[in-house]
Amino acid sequence: MENLSVTLIQSSLVWENPDANISHFDKLVSSCNETDLIVLPEMFTTGFTMQPEKNAEQHGGKGLQWMKQKAVEKNCCIAGSICVEENNKYHNRLYWVDGDKRVLAYNKRHLFRMGTEDQHYTIGTEKIIPTLKGWKILPLICYDLRFPVWSRNRWQKKNNEIIADYDVLVYTANWPEVRSYPWKHLLIARAIENQCYVVGVNRIGVDGNGFAHTGDSMVINPIGEVISKTKANEESVETVDLDYELLSSFRKKFPVGLDSDNFTISI
Repeated sequence: MENLSVTLIQSSLVWENPDANISHFDKLVSSCNETDLIVLPEMFTTGFTMQPEKNAEQHGGKGLQWMKQKAVEKNCCIAGSICVEENNKYHNRLYWVDGDKRVLAYNKRHLFRMGTEDQHYTIGTEKIIPTLKGWKILPLICYDLRFPVWSRNRWQKKNNEIIADYDVLVYTANWPEVRSYPWKHLLIARAIENQCYVVGVNRIGVDGNGFAHTGDSMVINPIGEVISKTKANEESVETVDLDYELLSSFRKKFPVGLDSDNFTISI
């Protein structure tokens, strides 16, 4: 299977100003070299707003339309979350945009109660695992990182081949500086325990509530090694190549997933 190139865009956000943010990300995305997947921060059009009644776009709104336009222009997939209103409910919704072929949506499952997110947004219940160049990818959002059961890989063996639910775990975030230590170490833990690549993309800068963000965006390989070079507190566009042979051979050599526990999740 071919390798997969993933581009992390780490940037500050203009508080509750979709036009300014879309304009800025338009320049950053346009600067990307050839890539398979571009990952944007959580709520990249507004910042982590708790005023969805003022800031949410309708499903199919300007943020999503821009993502579709850029995905076609760059001939790649784009993932990032937006504050969305649909059927009189508000969602922190991650869109997976695959050029002009398809749009998938994941509504954030774990709403950050300490920031009152659970009081303003509706909980998500369904994961998505799209396939890109044969790679299976699970995209999640920020606070989901703290809940390993929701992201746990499942395994089976067919014809001496280890089959996992997914190969890459993606987190898009607005994770503040005060909790940067858990952010960095939980990303590494998820890569190790799920024997997958992990991509974490976080914003930088100070938000409208006065919380600072250092970014610390990174890519981790299945062994738990950080293989990206994005620096904290710096705007960055970095493309990282994911090696499928490394993933496949490591799973065959050390198939811990075959001894994992079966479980079910109550929604």
